[in-house]
Amino acid sequence: MSLHSSSPTEAVALAGLDLAAPQTLAQPVAVRLEGVRRVFGSRAVLDGIDLEVRRGEFVSLLGPSGTGKTTLLRILAGLDRADGGRVEVASARSVVFQEPRLVSAKRVWQNVVLGHVQNRVTRRLAAAALEEVGLGRHVDVWPKTLSGGEAQRVALARALAGEPNLLLLDEPFAALDALTRIRMHDLVAQLWRRHLPAVVLVTHDVDEAILMSDRVIVLSGGGIRFDARVPLERPRKRGDAGFTALRARLLAELGVASPEAGGHA
Repeated sequence: MSLHSSSPTEAVALAGLDLAAPQTLAQPVAVRLEGVRRVFGSRAVLDGIDLEVRRGEFVSLLGPSGTGKTTLLRILAGLDRADGGRVEVASARSVVFQEPRLVSAKRVWQNVVLGHVQNRVTRRLAAAALEEVGLGRHVDVWPKTLSGGEAQRVALARALAGEPNLLLLDEPFAALDALTRIRMHDLVAQLWRRHLPAVVLVTHDVDEAILMSDRVIVLSGGGIRFDARVPLERPRKRGDAGFTALRARLLAELGVASPEAGGHA
């Protein structure tokens, strides 16, 4: 899929693999942005963003702090407005934030129902969603009894209970320990393959973006600096040549001088 933006957009071929994704091209569009701007004071954090994401596509947004990743996600979620341009987003959309944002006075199943309009998600559907994220026995417990990873699973169950066409993830793994983070990566990947929403993930972790995504986008200077399809078969391994090559390129785009500087940017 060819995208256009106010900054050069690039697709890179790595390890001789084809970048085409015909199965994605056949899916309906979940996100279409044309010339989107968002200005704070005299600074345009987003300045002419063009972006298209289709149903079933997993896209990660990378970029240094302050480059508009979360602002863009909030616009897609309907939590912030654009100051210019055109925004078309699937009406059925859900957001998972870095913090689970559970209501302590409500039981787990009630937190899953919370936010879904007109009781469209019932206790039965909430229980099914919790079963899907491995918390089938936690339907009636209180949030304070949950670990950090379990609480984030509840947030994910809440997001998926309404069967969204677009799932927005704002650094949902950042506060988790390393082992729980790996487990959540696997869980999100399984749920994505099962439900096939479009997914937009904001992350600072280059390895995470490559492991999980179909495409990785780097934001810089108000626009899309780099847009790379990830031409690696799943499951992906950090030591593979294609993974290493894309990682080095992304780190360079993020201004990290050496590939050995680490997986975070």
